[in-house]
Amino acid sequence: MRIDEKIGPEDLSSRIERLWSLSETKIRSIQETCPPGQASPVFTVKGRYTARGWTEWTRGFQYGSAILQYDATGDEDFLQIGRRMTLVDMAAHLTHAGVHDHGFNNVSTYGNLWRLMREGRLRDDPWERAFYELALKCSGAVQARRWTALPGGGGFIHSFNGPHSLFADTIRSLRSLALAHLLGHSLMEENDRKVSLLDRLIAHAAATAKYSVYYGEGRDSFDVRGRVAHESIFNVANGSYRCPNSQQGYSPFSTWTRGLAWILCGFAEELEFLPLVGDAELEPHGGRKAVEAIMLKAARAASDFYLENTPVDGIPYWDTGAPGLAKMGDWLGRPADPFNDHEPVDSSAAAIAAQGLLRLGVLLGDEGRRYYQAGLTILRTLFDDPYLSRDPAHQGLILHSVYHRPNGWDYVPPGSRVPRGESSMWGDYHAREVALYVRRLARGGPYLAFFGPRGKEAR
Repeated sequence: MRIDEKIGPEDLSSRIERLWSLSETKIRSIQETCPPGQASPVFTVKGRYTARGWTEWTRGFQYGSAILQYDATGDEDFLQIGRRMTLVDMAAHLTHAGVHDHGFNNVSTYGNLWRLMREGRLRDDPWERAFYELALKCSGAVQARRWTALPGGGGFIHSFNGPHSLFADTIRSLRSLALAHLLGHSLMEENDRKVSLLDRLIAHAAATAKYSVYYGEGRDSFDVRGRVAHESIFNVANGSYRCPNSQQGYSPFSTWTRGLAWILCGFAEELEFLPLVGDAELEPHGGRKAVEAIMLKAARAASDFYLENTPVDGIPYWDTGAPGLAKMGDWLGRPADPFNDHEPVDSSAAAIAAQGLLRLGVLLGDEGRRYYQAGLTILRTLFDDPYLSRDPAHQGLILHSVYHRPNGWDYVPPGSRVPRGESSMWGDYHAREVALYVRRLARGGPYLAFFGPRGKEAR
């Protein structure tokens, strides 16, 4: 990737304002065509959002997008959409014990509304605040209950595939455990055993760092520093690690770039959260320095891999080992081409990764300037042609997103050999989220974090 060392948040202002202007029509359109009672919208086909049954992990992005729209514009209509639909349609997601997606669905809805109240953007109504807090407590505990124990006291939140499966994606669902812990909640198990949500958060992060991320330390023949395995497989009889795997990537030994993006974004956010945790709470895990070191090592490795294995404009192809890349010559040495005939790009991975790079850059200060500038460079590309969707008839906001390439779920338009031109709920939501983040950086507003204000302003 070629990083622009001079670009600043204010240089993206016009692109970001245009994004919010386009976003308004799209949110209203989706609200009309994807009502409660039907399957959640997942990705677009010919510009219209459609469902794809796997798990119900995207509804929170639909309503969360309306909340972010209000946050950015102050338009009360979108606040009412977000509030009303969270109340009407999200309760089942709070107690959904079958998924690893609580950080996606519930922090994007209940969590965003709670954050806005903490920031003073909403009137501080005690009963409304209590409603959001109760929801977040339930969500964190239910998510933490989906637990596979590992030898030595560790463990992880297992994916919908079952207790043997650790997904890279789940690192961002730790937000639900973090919020519930901040609110003083715990998981109650058999015989009234009290389980710390913070302990499970740290244990899951440690397992993800150990098994999902590679460090170039000789782990296997494909141990490249920063490479990420989408799925890690364990023997549930004795907790032993067995092998890497990939559900949505090309292979267990290549890197699915959205999984890579989840890793670098999730770890950066949890590093921002740790200062809210007391030293005594971290002592059982080796202390603050030890916990931070594990997370920072994973975040930096994944970030460096992204920068080294992404085309010059910062938009990745869907997998760094996708076979068609070999037919494209020097694909890293030129901007990504969503219109090529060999492999699709994944703009959603870029939106997620950009936020992670920016957060890591802010966290590290001068030492992290390279990451910070890379995040801005990515967004300069992502928030313009050919990625920003200007067509009001197209419900998507960010074009050229990919969902599940191995299963062939993504729409391939006539005349093309690969998916292109479509959007995803997670890609659009994370584009809005990072646009709001950078907008606050540019304006010197309160630093945008999932846990709300912490007394730190944007740099």
